[in-house]
Amino acid sequence: MSPRALLILCLIFLTLNGTQGIPLSRTIRCSCIKSSDGPVPLRLLEKLEMIPASQSCPDVEIIVTMKKTGEKRCLNPRSKQVKNLLNAFRMKKSQ
Repeated sequence: MSPRALLILCLIFLTLNGTQGIPLSRTIRCSCIKSSDGPVPLRLLEKLEMIPASQSCPDVEIIVTMKKTGEKRCLNPRSKQVKNLLNAFRMKKSQ
């Protein structure tokens, strides 16, 4: 094998080897597309999830699941009503 062909083969190998760890997608993936500020009665909640900010989503996400319908809603964590709901949920859990 000629030195020129060997050099080209080595360059191809090094190029392919270097691209192996690059992620295919650099998009931000949050669970919540739109957040609601509206009030949610505590008695209608089945489940409350609080997902902290991470590399894949820079926002704190609060997702509630309703008892009867099983509907999931995203709530705005900066809303005063949502903060009151979180405090009430914590108080209910501690009892």
